[in-house]
Amino acid sequence: MKLLQKAAWLTALSALGLTQLTVGASAEFAAKGDPKPAVILFGESNDGGWSQSIDESRKKLESELNLRIPQAEKIPETATAIRPAAELFIDRGANIIIGSAFGYSDTFKELAEQYPETVFINPAGTTNGPNLKSIYGRTYESQYLCGMIAGGLTKSNKIGFVAANPFGLVNWTVNAYLLGARQVNPDAELSVVFTGAWADPVKERAAAEALIEQGVDVLGQHVDTPTVQVVAGEHDVYGTGHHRDLSEFSKATQCSSIWTWDRFLKPEIEKIAAGGFEKAPYGAFLSIKDGLIDVACCGEAVSDELKEKVMAERDAIIAGKHVFAGPLSDREGTVRVKEGEVLSDGDLWSMDWYVDGVSGQ
Repeated sequence: MKLLQKAAWLTALSALGLTQLTVGASAEFAAKGDPKPAVILFGESNDGGWSQSIDESRKKLESELNLRIPQAEKIPETATAIRPAAELFIDRGANIIIGSAFGYSDTFKELAEQYPETVFINPAGTTNGPNLKSIYGRTYESQYLCGMIAGGLTKSNKIGFVAANPFGLVNWTVNAYLLGARQVNPDAELSVVFTGAWADPVKERAAAEALIEQGVDVLGQHVDTPTVQVVAGEHDVYGTGHHRDLSEFSKATQCSSIWTWDRFLKPEIEKIAAGGFEKAPYGAFLSIKDGLIDVACCGEAVSDELKEKVMAERDAIIAGKHVFAGPLSDREGTVRVKEGEVLSDGDLWSMDWYVDGVSGQ
């Protein structure tokens, strides 16, 4: 997604309250006919990251639901590209259109109004309606668990993190990563480098190598390519991935924060097949418990003891534990979350601070 668009997305989410997970929403909408999904990808299905995670879930859905789910790739975030792609699928009988980008939001809203018997679902979107739902995941949960792996593996107590842009949804992964590390290693410190781009292998390599030169021996990431993991392998340090299980690219990868879109979309499609679609006026902000995100864990370097601790924390999160529970202070010493409180969704999306122990920019 484009930098300025992403910034606008975060501002809109915070201002419009699009960060609430609607529970018990009424199922008042029904698509016309049997479910016939189609997917529109912003990127390429083999990009190794965001788009590929959606494509892999599409393939799982085809198998599990015994459906053919056609897909269009490399559809830019412009109405002149999105509308023809969606309408081609609708003309061919599709009644569930699944998007993949913030920049699809406005066009999906227009299409949903124009085609009231078609369901539109948009990962990373901001618009919602009777037949339109935008979804995103609480990735701080999965990055917290990967951070536990990092904290357990580091020998230097120096952990590195390569991130795209300092927005709320990235900052929460940086902070959660260190909080997870300190769950098993209170002495862990984290250095972060922002590349300023969601997918720039050259900048990601430079950032990863700079961190290794500083003495870090585990590298986490919130960028879209597997480059950080490749660099970790080249320098004999450990790594944790993002979006997908990145261990296919490097033996250094010991854990990954992953999207499991199919776990959410399968019951969603089944609800539509049963004659109902749960409206979510503010979109859906979903957790490991909801099935949208998870971790791919663990690599060969992870001990059984450490894995058990990670899985126990995963169970605790599913049971209701909040990663950002107080007391929490930022690196300037300001209390951000008081004892007995947890960070609100609005504060998560607008997060512009780092926990004590995070250095770099």
